[in-house]
Amino acid sequence: MKTAIITGASAGLGQEIVRQLGDVFPEIECYWLIARRADRLESLAISLPGKTTVCLPLDLCDPMSFVRLQEKLAEDRPEVSLLVNNAGCGYLGRIGEADTASQTRMVDLNLRALTAVTNMTVPYMSRGGRILNVSSIASFCPNPRMTVYSASKAYVSAYTVGAAEELRPRGIAVTAVCPGPMATEFLEAGNIAGNSKMFEMLPYCDQVRVAAGALRAAREGRTIYTPKLFYKFYRLLAKVTPVKLMVKFTKT
Repeated sequence: MKTAIITGASAGLGQEIVRQLGDVFPEIECYWLIARRADRLESLAISLPGKTTVCLPLDLCDPMSFVRLQEKLAEDRPEVSLLVNNAGCGYLGRIGEADTASQTRMVDLNLRALTAVTNMTVPYMSRGGRILNVSSIASFCPNPRMTVYSASKAYVSAYTVGAAEELRPRGIAVTAVCPGPMATEFLEAGNIAGNSKMFEMLPYCDQVRVAAGALRAAREGRTIYTPKLFYKFYRLLAKVTPVKLMVKFTKT
């Protein structure tokens, strides 16, 4: 049975990806849903008639979650057609003033968890498999006051490009989606809503469209997908402008 594994599935973009997954990957019959909140996963599972669902309430900041996922993979030996690394977090705050736990949580979830889950899952993927990593426009240039977050997403995008080349001979494509801000609970959880003039000025992406575009990009085997013309231009600008100059204009 073809299987999709989706982390951060309980809300926001992850939830929307799950809802639209069948439109782009109709051959996938089983969804493994990973997030901390079991009740939300169960509600989402109920909304997916015709699909076999496995709810895995795991906190991917806890190293024991990797042990449990590894055991589940070894036990079921699923045929993984799609891995979506959506779990992530971002917190607004100055270095030295922000809570240390929030700063290290971004490293644990955005980098360590994505790396661990991918490494554990790839052995269960075969030719035609797809990996979709949720990155951000923050990966294009460092963002003061969200320095750790932007650095973590730069890792996600760089990891994606390297993994895409490394896994190409096995027929596995790897895609990073790099959206701008979206009206999800991410903004409240990260203390961003109402505290960043930059976020108030930027054009927002629609999570429904981002999910659809990201899934199509993964299906097509594209390496980097950037929604919205404005952010495509920003990506190009960040490439040609010296980073020490760009960073003066990217403060969040």
